[in-house]
This record gives sequence, C-alpha cells and structure tokens, in this order.
Amino acid sequence: MSVIVTDTGFAPAAPVDAVTLADIASHQGTLDLAHTDDPAAVAPHLAGLTLIRISFPAFSDGRAFTVARRLRMLGYTGELRATGPVIADQYAMARRVGFDSVEIPDELAARQPAEQWQFRADWQAHHYQARLRA
Repeated sequence: MSVIVTDTGFAPAAPVDAVTLADIASHQGTLDLAHTDDPAAVAPHLAGLTLIRISFPAFSDGRAFTVARRLRMLGYTGELRATGPVIADQYAMARRVGFDSVEIPDELAARQPAEQWQFRADWQAHHYQARLRA
C-alpha cells in the first residue's frame, strides 16, 4: 500500500489503472512515467490525460522534478503525482515544479508522519523568489 500526500495531509492511495509511455496511444486517463522518459513524447496525448504519475527511483535522484516542470511548460493542467521514496524535505520543491501530490510507501509515511509534510505545505511562502520580491 501507499499514502497520498497533499497540502492537507495524508490519504490512502486508491488503485490506479495506468499505462506506461510505450502504451499511451491506446489509453486515456492515467500515465506512469519513469524519471528518464522524455516529456515531449507525451505532448500529443496531454489533452486526454487526467493523471500523470512520475516515479522517483530514490530520494537522491531529482530527474523527476525536471520531467514534471517540462510537462507543465508543455501545457499539462491535470494532476501530476510524484511516486516513490520522496522525503518530506522535498515536498516544497515538488509543489514548486508542478506536482499536485506525492505518493509514498507506507513505511516512509510511518517514519515521516503527516505533521512533517504539513509543516512544508506552506511552500509558496518559503522560496527564495518570494523573499527577493519582498
């Protein structure tokens, strides 16, 4: 099982019927992307997608942040969800690049409870650009 993290806290993850990039032509709705997939390959299909999940293989591999940002720059307006061992310290960055939620394993949720994630939920007020503009 896994847990969905949003700005409002934890929620149980519901099963998702998703396909990979290789099968996108025959599917609408949900797409699972690897951190190494090219977002430009998804561009023709963005209108038919409601959820894109991008996997983080490890908390130390930030390539999925770039994939998320590029999808937003391509015009994707649906839900973007980071999946894998993302840690609470990365939540503000995930939100800034365009992720709407993070799906973490139950074991990680037990080690980093909702309070640690919610502490970072006011992500818009705590980035360097806001401090520079003030």
